[in-house]
Amino acid sequence: MKIGILGKKIGMTQVFTEKGKFIPVTVIEAGPCVVLNALKDKVMLGFGDRKEKNTPKPELGLYKKLKVGPKAFVKEIPFDVDENITAGREITADIFRERDFVDITGTSIGKGFQGGVKRWHWAGGPDTHGSMHHRRVGSIGGSSYPSRVWKGQRLPGRMGNKRRTVQNLEVFKIYKDRHLMLVKGPVPGADNGYLEIRISKKKLSLRPKEEKKQGPEKKT
Repeated sequence: MKIGILGKKIGMTQVFTEKGKFIPVTVIEAGPCVVLNALKDKVMLGFGDRKEKNTPKPELGLYKKLKVGPKAFVKEIPFDVDENITAGREITADIFRERDFVDITGTSIGKGFQGGVKRWHWAGGPDTHGSMHHRRVGSIGGSSYPSRVWKGQRLPGRMGNKRRTVQNLEVFKIYKDRHLMLVKGPVPGADNGYLEIRISKKKLSLRPKEEKKQGPEKKT
């Protein structure tokens, strides 16, 4: 099964189960999304509103053809397309159910240029006054061998602001009327960041199994 939706991270909070168990959750505004294009195995979804003056004219023509407003976040999502999934249809959070597992993709929080101690968790040098080496890089290549820096050497640089995916997050609660979804654990990105929410590829759903239909009683 391949389904998905676009959304926006609202923030994190905590909930308690009936047994009093504490669970940290992320609140996500999941949809409603408009289907802009439906292909064989994927759909192009649009989420959020954008002003017409900030929308390129070729894209604006597509929105006017579908009689919908311009969308701020547009992505292609793998989707099992059927006869009901056509351009212009609205998809909401009720495509998921509680105890489903989802993979969520977002852009991680940017930290700017960082040193190796923060970026790669280096131990650093001695803290004594005569050390002269506290948080510096130090030697990264021998003079005789290899006489160069190995490719992939971890060095200071830009940290964060990258596309990241967290897999196998359990859907705790869905509020269909408010288009909200509670997911156990954290998701990538800052508050109000856009997210792609897909059904998990690696973990099966924990939905309660439907009761099997009972056949006719056997005669004794």
